[in-house]
Amino acid sequence: MIDRRRAIRLALSAAALPGASLLLSSSAGAAQAFQRFIPLLVDLPGWQGKKPDGMSMEMPGNSMITATREYERGTQQLNAQIIVGAAAQGALAATHSGIKLETSEGHLITSSVDGLPVTRSYTFKDKSGAIMVELGKSAMFSLSFNGITEDEALTLAKAFNWKAMQAALPK
Repeated sequence: MIDRRRAIRLALSAAALPGASLLLSSSAGAAQAFQRFIPLLVDLPGWQGKKPDGMSMEMPGNSMITATREYERGTQQLNAQIIVGAAAQGALAATHSGIKLETSEGHLITSSVDGLPVTRSYTFKDKSGAIMVELGKSAMFSLSFNGITEDEALTLAKAFNWKAMQAALPK
């Protein structure tokens, strides 16, 4: 069974790959573009963070940058990602719609947090969800989580410097 974080990453990557052929950039600058985001995936007190990683790719008419870091605390899990490119733009569609959906099983809510558009999804049963912060038109920070409350997840998401992430975006 594919775990949810990997399925989300695969779906986001697939959305960014409309062509059958993938051309990775051979220039050192493009190959290392994700490095600028690695220091922004900070240590979280009480959590064991794995080594951050990333990817940069370019293809005709499109590019994508991701930086990611996974965290664990017992059985609880977090996955922090910075995504730049078409995949982020597509994922942010809900943020732009102003959606507010509530059911007995969970919710999907858009709002403003610290002056930035944020979409929060949460499933009550397994205490899981995601917080997506719009950093720019085609850039986002995402914190997916499992086994913690939504309030704790939002507090943890705020531990990352969203303004510094915006400042690190490619010009």
